[in-house]
Amino acid sequence: MRHVKAPVAFLLALALALAVPAGAGAAPVDSKRAQAVRVRAQVEQLDQKVEIAAEDYNEANLSYQAVTARVKKSEARLKTLTARQKELQKHLDVRVSGMYRSGPMGVLELLLGASSFEEFATTWDVLSTMNEQDAADVAALKSTRAQVEAARAQLKKDQAKAKAERDVMLDRKRTIEKQLAERKRMLAGLESEIARLEAQEAARERASWHPTVDYGNPSKSPNGSVVAIALSKLGAPYRWGAAGPDAFDCSGFTMWVYAQVGISLPHSSRAQIGVGERVSRANLQPGDLVFFGRSRIHHVGIYIGGGKYVHAPHTGDVVKISSLDRSDYAGACRP
Repeated sequence: MRHVKAPVAFLLALALALAVPAGAGAAPVDSKRAQAVRVRAQVEQLDQKVEIAAEDYNEANLSYQAVTARVKKSEARLKTLTARQKELQKHLDVRVSGMYRSGPMGVLELLLGASSFEEFATTWDVLSTMNEQDAADVAALKSTRAQVEAARAQLKKDQAKAKAERDVMLDRKRTIEKQLAERKRMLAGLESEIARLEAQEAARERASWHPTVDYGNPSKSPNGSVVAIALSKLGAPYRWGAAGPDAFDCSGFTMWVYAQVGISLPHSSRAQIGVGERVSRANLQPGDLVFFGRSRIHHVGIYIGGGKYVHAPHTGDVVKISSLDRSDYAGACRP
C-alpha cells in the first residue's frame, strides 16, 4: 500500500494549530482576569512571607540589642574597675615611696611614739595589715578586670554574630518587599487593563440591554430564608475571586449564600441572571438576586426588602447593605 505524502501546506497549518496555547481562543478580558487571579495569589503569598520575614528580623534585632546592651554594661564595669585599680596602685606606690624616702627611722619613729607595748604592737599590726590589704585589693582588682575583659571579648564576638544574623534577615525582608511591590504593580496594571476591556465590551453591548422589561408575576416562591444567611456575613472582606466562607467577591458571595440552602449558582454575575426565573423590579421579594451594569452585568447582590440589598461591593470594602436606588440597576431573578 502506497503512503501518500501530506501536502506541505497542510502540515504547516497543523503545526501552527498545535502551537497555539490552550485558552488562546478566550476573550482578552477573560485571559487578563485569569492572569490577575494568578498574580493576586502571588501577592497574597508574598504578603505572608513579608510578615514572616519581618518577625524574623524583629527577633534577630532584639537579640542584637540585648547583646549590645551587655557589651556596654561590661565596658562600663571594666572602666570602673580600671579606675579603682589605678587609684589603689597609686595609693600603695605613694606609701612605699614615702617609706623609702623616710627610711627605717620614719617607721621607727611612728612605732616608738607608742606609749605602751600594746600600742606599739597594734601600730605595727595596722601598718603591716594596710600594706597587705592594699596589695590584696590590687591583685583582686587585676583578676576581676581580666575576667571582665575576657567576658567583654566574648560579648563582642556575640555582638558581631548577632549583627550579621540581623543583617541577613533585613536583606531577606527587603528582597521579599521588592518582589511584593513588583507583583502589586503588575496586578494594578492588569486590573486597569481589565477595566479598559470591560468598558469596551460595555460600549459594544449598550444598545442591546433593556433592564426595564416587565416579566409579570413570578411563578416561583421567594427564597426569603437566604436573607438571614447573607446578613450573617456582614463585615466580611471583599477579595477578588473568593467564594467564602470568610471573604467574597460579588458573585462568590451570592453563590455561597444560596449554596447553604442547597441551590447551586455559577461563580459569575452574568451567568447567575440566567438561573431561575426573571423578576420585574415591581415584584421583588427578599432573597431575589439583583443585578447591576449599564450595558453589561458586572455586579450582583441579594435583595433584603425595603429597597435595600446586601452585597460584596469591591476591593477594599466589606459585605454590607446598600440602597437599590442605583442608576445602573439591570434586573433581577429568583433562583
